[in-house]
Amino acid sequence: MPDAMAVQVTIYLNEADQWRHRPLHMEILNYLRKENVFAATAIHCVAGFLGRHNVETAHLVDTGGKLPVIIIFVDTDEHVNRVLPTLKEMAAHRLIVRENVVLEQGNLE
Repeated sequence: MPDAMAVQVTIYLNEADQWRHRPLHMEILNYLRKENVFAATAIHCVAGFLGRHNVETAHLVDTGGKLPVIIIFVDTDEHVNRVLPTLKEMAAHRLIVRENVVLEQGNLE
């Protein structure tokens, strides 16, 4: 069987980002789940930067909300096309990357 094609979207956020006074990464995950997206995860980074800002690192005493949070989700092209307009509104100020990917294992059913 040939490898199946899918679309992977990566959204680069900041842990302090909010949507309607709630953490943006959780609101995006809840939206994706509600829209029946196949798979999604949020990754809370220990170091990184957004834009052309300085590298931020995690320390046990820090609570500044400056660390990156990355959301990655995978689904069919049609499904991604349906959810992207809302995601672009929710994360209007952040980087969103879309890539065509090959599913090496598993399927989107």
